[in-house]
Amino acid sequence: MSIQSTDPIADLITRIRNAAAVGKHEVTVPSSKIKQAILKQLQKAKYIDNFTVESAKPRDILHITINKPGANSVITEITRMSKPGRRMYVSADDIPKVKQGRGMVLISTSKGVVSGQEAKKLRLGGEILVKVY
Repeated sequence: MSIQSTDPIADLITRIRNAAAVGKHEVTVPSSKIKQAILKQLQKAKYIDNFTVESAKPRDILHITINKPGANSVITEITRMSKPGRRMYVSADDIPKVKQGRGMVLISTSKGVVSGQEAKKLRLGGEILVKVY
């Protein structure tokens, strides 16, 4: 767990995508505040089942339960939109719909990480972090 990633959000998304693809229901990743905020939104939208934070040295660890054992993953596709080499920003009017509203985007705003629908209600734009359906 001591390997340092240049894009920790992409590392989180990739670990979740790979675990769901091979049928695993749990995955662990190094913790950070932005990862916890993303996971809270995914849990709120019922894309993941649960996550817990375990205290450890040198960094806390996130234990993510993607789905219950024996059940299929709700996540069909999860991708990182804004990347370190190419940031993607949108205004409140230009927030994209994913799969005609069946999916969602997570946006980093001045009020924290929120879903695209919440950002439209709050009239906030920001950086598009993740697209999921």
